[in-house]
Amino acid sequence: MPEPVLPSTARRLLARTARAQREGRAPSLVAGVVRDGALVWSAGRGAVAEPHTDVQYRLGSISKTVTALVVMRLRDEGRLALDDPLDRHLPGTPLGDRTVGQLLSHLAGAAAESPGWWWERVPGGSLADLALGEEHVVLGAARRFHYSNLGFGLLGELVARLRGGSWDDVVRAEVFEPLGMTRTTSRPVAPAAEGRAVHPWADVVLPEPEHHAGVMAAAGQLWATLADLGRFAAFLAGGTGDVLRDATLEEMAVPAGVDPSAPGWAAYGLGLQVLRLDGRTLVGHGGSMPGFLAGVFVDREEGTGAVSLANTTSGLDPLAPGLLADLRAAEPRIVEPWTPTPTPVPLSTLGVWFWGPAVHLLRSVAGGLLHLGPLPGRNGRASRFARRDDGAWVGLDGYYAGELLRIADDHLDVGTFVFTRTPYDPEAPVPGGVDERGWRP
Repeated sequence: MPEPVLPSTARRLLARTARAQREGRAPSLVAGVVRDGALVWSAGRGAVAEPHTDVQYRLGSISKTVTALVVMRLRDEGRLALDDPLDRHLPGTPLGDRTVGQLLSHLAGAAAESPGWWWERVPGGSLADLALGEEHVVLGAARRFHYSNLGFGLLGELVARLRGGSWDDVVRAEVFEPLGMTRTTSRPVAPAAEGRAVHPWADVVLPEPEHHAGVMAAAGQLWATLADLGRFAAFLAGGTGDVLRDATLEEMAVPAGVDPSAPGWAAYGLGLQVLRLDGRTLVGHGGSMPGFLAGVFVDREEGTGAVSLANTTSGLDPLAPGLLADLRAAEPRIVEPWTPTPTPVPLSTLGVWFWGPAVHLLRSVAGGLLHLGPLPGRNGRASRFARRDDGAWVGLDGYYAGELLRIADDHLDVGTFVFTRTPYDPEAPVPGGVDERGWRP
């Protein structure tokens, strides 16, 4: 059973939450932190019903991550591929030549919103009711990141058609029930907070409407309690259970179109937001609908997560990253002890290799993997590699992600780059050859 946070940590987390609720003028705010698969601290501020962990709030775009999970389940089952054009599974839209993967990562060039009235404040209908046209393709495929609620509405319809049921029923059966999220629903079930807009110049509020968004539900429909969102955070942090393979969840968290070696960035994977803050990588999703703001982000390396739910349309800064930083500072994770493990290749293969004159190290790392990169403290291309059944090694991340590493006695071949035991070893197959006169002043 995970231990609750220390009293001093609880006070620190509560102080941040209380300040966020007051400064953000949220009628109510609930927040919590997850560690080792369970909610270990939570609090409610403002007009919150008790118990605060069982009050439903609208999740907004966190619904997109739920939709993406089912899409990835379909991929793992062989029912679709990320490179499949949408037309193969959902014919008749102007985005038919865009791929499933592009829709998941907001790279399909789809319009940000669906046509017609502001879908977040009026009831929605079917895909046919949207009457999509060419004007809803606003950018070329894979040209740039362009957040699209419409794209996830289409993915929700794809899920419904391939599963032969409504999106609501599919996500309940395939995500919520296995994770024990019994208080996560498509419409509010009491006790539930009422959506509120707060006037920008006065401390008065206005009720926001609530409805079912129809085909756009997959982009922002869901309601959940803090307890259920904590269970979802535990899932994202690594407790994937029967819902998804851990390798697939890691794949979803790979940022698209961003250099992850940069010191700070924000990106999108496959239905997941990926943030790099203060040297940490956080994955999850924020959510907003008229009357509500939500967030769930996890630090998979630490095994921690933070969740927040509020009934306000705007004005509240993201809370989860700060809660995670507080928890990490107050109670840093105690890592498992190091123990010796067998090397996946002979010891003689490991050690110093040269790419031209640049010094690199090949070393074994946890999980039976290899790591090839520059000497510690130096910048350069680096990747981890996993062994394939044919004996080759495939890059998992970094510059050589997806590339093959082949190991010979006198050289390494990585995507046409040859690494040798000495700088430009004339006895190794260096592309372009080595000047026979050798090194000279």
